Amino acid sequence: MSRLNVAEVAPELYKAFIQAEQVIQKGPLPATTRELVKIRSSQINGCLFCIDMHVHEALRLGETQDRIYQLSAWRESELYTDAERAALAYAEAATEQPDGVSDEVWDAVAAAFKPEEVAYLVAQVAQINLWNRVAAPTHTRPPKRH
Repeated sequence: MSRLNVAEVAPELYKAFIQAEQVIQKGPLPATTRELVKIRSSQINGCLFCIDMHVHEALRLGETQDRIYQLSAWRESELYTDAERAALAYAEAATEQPDGVSDEVWDAVAAAFKPEEVAYLVAQVAQINLWNRVAAPTHTRPPKRH
């Protein structure tokens, strides 16, 4: 059972979170990359609601099951592009230690993406960490699917 429904008790705050998400979604970062970093950060943060939501969204967008299955071990997988690998490395570093993004990780992202795309990647990882830190502590549960 959820501890708190932020959308109900603080609708203006929740609306601001949604607006930021909508701006990020309109940006130049590929939708698949956005979903992969959302899933990976959510896995690290243990956010069941967000893992469930973004796996289903990735599948809806055409992501393959194999790439989702292998996401937690993406470094060993051959299924991800160099750009996706750079984005995933950044997502992990920024999620685990926000000030711990090494020059090597940053340089790989800068080489794989245009500056505007990097800005949207930074925003997307920050935004999913925000969502994780709302949903996990409040015990927000995914819908039951059959």
